Amino acid sequence: MKEKKHKVLFVCLGNICRSPAAEGIFRHKVESRGLADRFEIDSAGTYGGHAGELPDARMRAAASHRGYTLTHRSRKLTDDDFLHFDMVVVMDDSNYERSSRIAPDRESQNKLYRMTDFRRKYVWDHIPDPYYEGAEGFELVLDLLEDCLEGLLEHLCPTEIQG
Repeated sequence: MKEKKHKVLFVCLGNICRSPAAEGIFRHKVESRGLADRFEIDSAGTYGGHAGELPDARMRAAASHRGYTLTHRSRKLTDDDFLHFDMVVVMDDSNYERSSRIAPDRESQNKLYRMTDFRRKYVWDHIPDPYYEGAEGFELVLDLLEDCLEGLLEHLCPTEIQG
């Protein structure tokens, strides 16, 4: 019997910093553990003004220094995403509220999670938007995402990760 894939969508505002970084880091984590065939991973934004663009060059550079390649093209979150994905993981409360309004029904809203629901060591309650920050803002986001995404992977694949 073929195991069901985990379908995970990461969401931020413009889909050019945090959510494509989450997508790239998570993809790297599952591939490095030989779990890629068990996942479908994507990202989107609640705002469509950057549609078709690569992630922010500063985020791509910071991610590249850690061994991550970010090639996603920005797109806007749609109500169909809630029908397709099992989990819609947002970066902050504003993304949560906007995504909740896009969700077509209550069952779809129940697929919403905050990235920090899966944090392990950091006490942040959101993933801050680094767009108007300097290089240290992008590094902080990557630190927080690495921590939370390890927690998400442990949540979804506890036996493969812990034992």
